[in-house]
Amino acid sequence: MSNDSAIRPFRIEIPQAELDDLRDRLRHTRWPSEIDGQGWSRGVPVGYLRELADHWADGYDWRAWEARLNAHPQFVTEIDGHDVHFLHVRSDRPDALPLILTHGWPGSIVEFLDLIEPLSRDFHLVIPSIPGFGFSGPTREAGWSTGRVAAAWAELMRRLGYDRYGAQGGDFGSGITRALGLAAPDNVVAVHINGGTTYPSAEEDDPTLTDLERARVRRMREFMNEAGGYIAIQSTRPQTLAYGLTDSPAGQLAWIVDKIRDMTDLAKELPHEAIDRDLLLTDVTIYWLTGTAGSSATLYYEDARSWGEQEESPVPTAVALFTVQDIALRRDEEKINNIVRWSEFDRGGHFAAMEAPDLLLNDIREFFASYR
Repeated sequence: MSNDSAIRPFRIEIPQAELDDLRDRLRHTRWPSEIDGQGWSRGVPVGYLRELADHWADGYDWRAWEARLNAHPQFVTEIDGHDVHFLHVRSDRPDALPLILTHGWPGSIVEFLDLIEPLSRDFHLVIPSIPGFGFSGPTREAGWSTGRVAAAWAELMRRLGYDRYGAQGGDFGSGITRALGLAAPDNVVAVHINGGTTYPSAEEDDPTLTDLERARVRRMREFMNEAGGYIAIQSTRPQTLAYGLTDSPAGQLAWIVDKIRDMTDLAKELPHEAIDRDLLLTDVTIYWLTGTAGSSATLYYEDARSWGEQEESPVPTAVALFTVQDIALRRDEEKINNIVRWSEFDRGGHFAAMEAPDLLLNDIREFFASYR
């Protein structure tokens, strides 16, 4: 094997000095003022974030989560000029199907922690960090779009010796998963997507919509009006945004917590009611320790410039939607995807792997059973 395709073992070992620096910065946060009684209407309330930051500094145990991550085999390999970090957990099952799982933003490999053990009973799992995210590290050159990441995943699976495999993802991971099917249609046997890959094309007053579809269209409009500004910022000025998030852990925490609350189960009032508080902090800690606030946001910038009419995918596709927080409509998905399974759940939200891992687990297992 040539040096540029070598697969190297990897272990997360954060120097204590970096953890001490994080705690020191949190304890010396310069907190902003806020409008009395604003609640969450203008963003994350100071009281909520201070309490969460205090726990991050003095109650949260990174070393325990670091050990949990290190319990799974991890590797790094250079693909297309960039190091790609990934977990590779092989199943004991003789007929296990390889399955690559892709996170989104503001997610990371920790999204899948609760799924690794049960899924590995049936699948050989490959769980990479997207270039620009987490332990794959910041990207140093332009062009790392969804399509380029998908091409890197095809090469990663080839290097691992997998010529027939499934793919699963949510958020940005759904787009990457779909693009992987297009990049390697002879290798990807099927894809499973939570959240869909399209925005609704129908208007809310369309008489052909069902009540649930109408609620999804309404939710999309509400979200874009009230909380969609981050898309515009990350699609246009990711570098400017990066200064504040890379220098202030409280800023990084607020940026991610705000989006978590906007996209998790609407029945949950606070972010830690939808996603375990320390799991959420582990995700934020990875962004902080790897300095990837700006490079992860750059994925929005790249896709905004490469977006066009989507090619139809022939790959068998399953879509799972979790409450109205997932706003895709079947009619739109069927225009560009070969939909063979459509599942809807009344629990969970946009980050299904962390909010409703049991439902996602069963849907993945059932779908891929016929492709083993």
